[in-house]
Amino acid sequence: MAITKATEPEIIIPRDISPQDANPRWNWERPIHAPGKMAVDFEERVDFERLRRYRLARAKDALENSELGAVLCFDNNNIRYLTGSVIGEWSRDKICRYALYTKGSSHPFLWDFGSAAAHHRLYAPWLKQDHCHAGMLGLRGSVAVEAGLFKRAAQEIHDLLKAAGVADLPLGVDVAEPPMFLALQDVGLDVRDAQQVFLDARQIKSMDEIVLLNQAASMVDGVYHNIAEALKPGARENEMVALANKLLYEMGSDDVEAINAVSGERCAPHPHNFTDRMYRPGDQAFFDIIQSFMGYRTCYYRTMNVGLSTPGQVDAYKQAREWIDGAIAMVKPGLTTDKIAAIWPKAEEFGFANEMEAFGLQFGHGIGLALHERPIISRLTSLDNPFTLEEGMVFALETYCPAADGSGAARIEEEVVVTKTGAKVITLFPAQDLFVANKY
Repeated sequence: MAITKATEPEIIIPRDISPQDANPRWNWERPIHAPGKMAVDFEERVDFERLRRYRLARAKDALENSELGAVLCFDNNNIRYLTGSVIGEWSRDKICRYALYTKGSSHPFLWDFGSAAAHHRLYAPWLKQDHCHAGMLGLRGSVAVEAGLFKRAAQEIHDLLKAAGVADLPLGVDVAEPPMFLALQDVGLDVRDAQQVFLDARQIKSMDEIVLLNQAASMVDGVYHNIAEALKPGARENEMVALANKLLYEMGSDDVEAINAVSGERCAPHPHNFTDRMYRPGDQAFFDIIQSFMGYRTCYYRTMNVGLSTPGQVDAYKQAREWIDGAIAMVKPGLTTDKIAAIWPKAEEFGFANEMEAFGLQFGHGIGLALHERPIISRLTSLDNPFTLEEGMVFALETYCPAADGSGAARIEEEVVVTKTGAKVITLFPAQDLFVANKY
């Protein structure tokens, strides 16, 4: 039986789209949804077609406003933003997928790993069929340059740029293997940085993106409830990490990127990892859960004590809470990030030699398809290079305070949406006071 190929509809990309334009019916006074995983016919949830259109439109506008003639993406987050395609955590560090988007075009080109390209042609109708190819390069050096894959890909990209009339303009590249940069230069292309173009595009979230970020945060709310029940003497840090991974994947997470589980004497200085350390009565323990739902990530710290707490631990928590509450209260459109960084303590005031050594402890960072987007807020960078907050941004604020008596440290993080009236917190597991799990 012959299979008739359907005619492909042209994808119309809107120009000058804003978060409100992406969903004109949205009322910002209405609560942000955390609707669950199913699609339903009786209420509005995430509209993925609208989400893809919004993201591509943002990328289009950012490219049009740049000096670049095209962008070539190897960063999986940029590829997903541009094409709405993903093949999972496996591809995170392979640098084997890539996408090309040229000025004046409505359709990106995508080169995906092996049979994934054929799968996209069947199940991703928003991608133009003849723009979706199999591609392979060096697998981080495992395939020798002499095999010619870099040279062939660079020539193919040059030919596409020439056909689009932009081969004489700079080509933006986000991340790539050095042989790919060299191959692109060898065919005469002027290679520049494309990451800033994508960060320009990604910094304002549509309501669909905000709903997905809220849904991701709601999953971690539930994980923290389960950790609080399991956090007892005799349990171990790695067991809390295993519990969190299991729950998150059962809830629908598509990538548990990392989980920090830090306790007791390991709390100060913060090691940013987990071990098999066993919890003891009175331990202070903090966690960071970094995972994504439909690509949209969380970075969500909470601190809990095991059974009981000391005055030093309580005081440290109160101080960390004061620092984060002060930052949240300041958030509004038009505020510059240096104002937030300025209210946080200097590195020397909480036990570190300089701001580089203390980086990431009193901290803010945009969050979306990537863990670190705009804005970045820190005394290291923001005081001399401030950034202006805008409505529709979503970012995390983090604070850290070691206990003066050496008994632990407090770590708190809240994710906030910038609305026209201020910050909307979407991380809801109780954190106003130090949480004591399984209290004696």
